[in-house]
Amino acid sequence: MRHVALDQHCLRSFGQPDRPRVDVRRRHQSLELTQGNPPLAWYLCALPNPWNWSQNAHLAFEGAPGEQWDGPALVPGLYVHLDNARPITGWGEHSIPADEPRRNSVRYRTCRNYQFAWWLRTQRNAPDAPPEFIPPKRPGEGEQMSLM
Repeated sequence: MRHVALDQHCLRSFGQPDRPRVDVRRRHQSLELTQGNPPLAWYLCALPNPWNWSQNAHLAFEGAPGEQWDGPALVPGLYVHLDNARPITGWGEHSIPADEPRRNSVRYRTCRNYQFAWWLRTQRNAPDAPPEFIPPKRPGEGEQMSLM
């Protein structure tokens, strides 16, 4: 993520994030994320099929040369191994400022992408996404993503 859209939730919270190609049908896979021009952070969001929001997997992480990490992405069943990276912890619903009006909306308050977007704003000074990076909502379009 390079910027945030704090008037949006779900994937739209990140404006237009870098999205490496992932084959959602493969049980195991490796991704190599570019080291040049690194984003503020990387964020893995995976939704189960059939979708059940309580089983969504989320893992925020950042580059950290020489470090390794192994573990689940907030839910059982999605195991992650990071090389030259480490998870970012300490963010959550409390990352949304108490005076932010959208905090009163369950859609925003419980959205982990939105929570992390606020963490990026307050901890990494993430700038606002340019309007052209925020996809317009279409009538009847779902708010979910399959894998990021």
